[in-house]
Amino acid sequence: MSPEEREAVQDEVLGARRHLLALAFRMLGTVAEAEDAVQETYVRWFRLTDEERDAIKTPRAWLTRAAGRVCLNVLDSARVRRERYAGPWLPEPIPAYAFATGGSPAGDPAERAALDDSISTALLVVLESMTPAERVSFVLHDVFALPFDDIAGIVGRSSAACRQLAASARRRVEQDGNRSVSRAEHDKVVRAFAAAARSADLAALIAVLDPRVVLRSDGGGRVSAARRPVFGADRVARFLFGALERYPGTEVRDQQTSDGLGLALWSEGRITGVATLDVLAGLVTDLRLMMNPDKLTLWRRDTG
Repeated sequence: MSPEEREAVQDEVLGARRHLLALAFRMLGTVAEAEDAVQETYVRWFRLTDEERDAIKTPRAWLTRAAGRVCLNVLDSARVRRERYAGPWLPEPIPAYAFATGGSPAGDPAERAALDDSISTALLVVLESMTPAERVSFVLHDVFALPFDDIAGIVGRSSAACRQLAASARRRVEQDGNRSVSRAEHDKVVRAFAAAARSADLAALIAVLDPRVVLRSDGGGRVSAARRPVFGADRVARFLFGALERYPGTEVRDQQTSDGLGLALWSEGRITGVATLDVLAGLVTDLRLMMNPDKLTLWRRDTG
């Protein structure tokens, strides 16, 4: 391969970073872990000899397979880490600006996240419920169109087994999607929820919550958060008001997220928490409250 050809390959490899970040984030659920996985993927590429790299006909496909293997290893080890996690583990919420296309300056969080609006926190929660092999098979095939023969080599199963894993994962995603509502309805309910929260109107807040609503908050052991899920409209409403009373300077602001309208908690000029909500039949059914500062880095870069 000539020097010019190798330079072109090098440009293709480095240009695949956004693609690899998008893949790894879907697999792992946090930007930090996704970035680490992409870094390890590139380390594996540059460890190859010139002759080995020259023999690779499609570098982007090689990188995709390598990233899949890295993410599978991380998922296998993450099970143990998340069992020891302080309280519920939630995937990282992503700001709406991270889905903007084009025009992003180098180093902008949108470049780093490299995502699109098909990724919601709700979807990531569904992906989190899958086995590592299911998640890898589904993401690589259904999202990134990798053939099952290639996926088989990554997860150590037959092609037919990988097809079944992806089908099982797809059914879970479709079942969750059947519970979704229009963005307009979602945002209307969230605005009613926010108005009740700001006015400290307990009855109004309970009225917009499903009787079986579940609240999960992720503090990661770094900040105060509920160590267990909170169930039921009355308990969730009282938990929220109690939390706001403990931090009287906190502002509750509307915030666009990949899940539609959400809420951001502001204190002393910066975001200290992000809430994403699921809505069905005019009521909030699930409330996810991210308080872990390690999972709010994109928001804090944006707010300074």
